[in-house]
Amino acid sequence: MRISSQKNWATRVSSSYMTDRTHESVLLHEAVDALEIDGTDIVVDATLGGAGHFALLLEKLEEGGILVGIDADEDAITRAKDAAGETSVRLVLANDNFRNLGAILDANGLDTIDSALFDLGWSAFQLERGRGFSFRTDEPLLMTYGDPETADTTARDMVNTLEEETLADLIYTLGEEHFSRGIAKAIVAARKAAAIETTFDLVRAIEAGVPGWYTHRKLHPATKTFQALRIAVNDEFGALREGLEAALSRLAEGGRVAVITFHSIEDRIVKGALREAASEGRGVVVTKKPIVPSADELKKNPRARSAKLRVFERSSVSPSFISTFNSTLYA
Repeated sequence: MRISSQKNWATRVSSSYMTDRTHESVLLHEAVDALEIDGTDIVVDATLGGAGHFALLLEKLEEGGILVGIDADEDAITRAKDAAGETSVRLVLANDNFRNLGAILDANGLDTIDSALFDLGWSAFQLERGRGFSFRTDEPLLMTYGDPETADTTARDMVNTLEEETLADLIYTLGEEHFSRGIAKAIVAARKAAAIETTFDLVRAIEAGVPGWYTHRKLHPATKTFQALRIAVNDEFGALREGLEAALSRLAEGGRVAVITFHSIEDRIVKGALREAASEGRGVVVTKKPIVPSADELKKNPRARSAKLRVFERSSVSPSFISTFNSTLYA
């Protein structure tokens, strides 16, 4: 069992501890409850972040249980250790990308898992890393989750080297930015005068490439471009597909995977992957419609407004039953 002095860490991590850091774990109880965890299960938290979900997952486990925590941010590993304190639960903490879930499990002698949680949202801690994720502070334009020294590319590399058409396509496709052509043209013009090195350099270029009214909306004009670059630098969608498939393929009978998404593209990827797994007879999609934050949660944390929770359960029911079930589910 957990040491009693650490029992309520999950509550504290989403209240007093996190208030200082302006971070709230979204759909905290809904996501953990959806996994239906038994005390001796093997559970994966694929995205440690602020460790809010991790702490609550740990509270559900007891001696004999195993909790695997993964994050590309080394500081997230430290937060998970702090959240765990002394525990009889076996912890496996990996400073890695969740796309390598299969290799992480193999390295620790784990053939199957009973549940996995992917929270694809952002923690306030990431914005404080000084790597250029935020357009509100002037920082080096990196946007790497892991060590920038070992990264294949950075946001600075992309905005200074990609051809205008390629850059525009990237911003439109990954950021769903309708002014991508103008922004790309402005970025290319700016870098001809001087290399774009910092977040503010990029923000100025973006503002030069959009209509004046676009800079006075509630949503910052750089939001979608920064999103697109972050996704591209870290190959987020490729990692999501690989990590989710690894989790689905390792699920034990009756095991569940829960995924919290925050924007339309990643939600389409998750929805498609779960539906495909169901159509292949690997199980059922538990959530006919995604679970969304309650009105009370949205009042406390407006940033949760776009969150969607989808859940899949591994099942060995007959393919004919699954076909009938899914035809009803997706009608």
